[in-house]
Amino acid sequence: MSFASRLLGASLVLGLASCSTIQTRTNFDPSAVQRIDTFHTYAWLPMKDKTDPTIYNPIVQERVHRSVDRELQARGFQRVAPDASPDFKVGWHGAIEHKVAVDTIDNYYGYLWDPWFDPFFGPVGYGGAGGFDTQVREYREGTLILDMVDAQSNKLVWRGTAETELARRSDAAKSQKLIDRAVDKMLKDFPPEPK
Repeated sequence: MSFASRLLGASLVLGLASCSTIQTRTNFDPSAVQRIDTFHTYAWLPMKDKTDPTIYNPIVQERVHRSVDRELQARGFQRVAPDASPDFKVGWHGAIEHKVAVDTIDNYYGYLWDPWFDPFFGPVGYGGAGGFDTQVREYREGTLILDMVDAQSNKLVWRGTAETELARRSDAAKSQKLIDRAVDKMLKDFPPEPK
């Protein structure tokens, strides 16, 4: 695969739209919270093989690793080699979905209103009043998932998901900045607190 196609994939997957919001969700195993509280070291799981190279490539992986490493290390976790008996392992997944949004807008308030015109009893469509406007928009939604796996039991104990509409174009700096935002939002409450 050429460098240009890898860069394109990195931009598509994580070139998040600057004006769009990032929706995040987290979930964890409540019975593992005490164990998670003892974690100090982590290692990365290997990148998935035989998957979409526009998503799973060294450029995107490096951006995700850089962002997650910064956040975890700021919380006191230390990255170690996979063979150094880490307390937990971190994996990531990505996806791009093509979506269609259909918005129907009531034009009642979308016109220049004339006080002499009564939109309830006057002719429908006068001055843009009445009626509906339907717009269809195609877009790509990108998803980034982070998994924390207990290295001792090899059990998934925490998962974070970030989703947003992807920008049509994005450069490396913008992609990294937006990955940082997504990871920061996902890991904001990691590790989960015992209740």
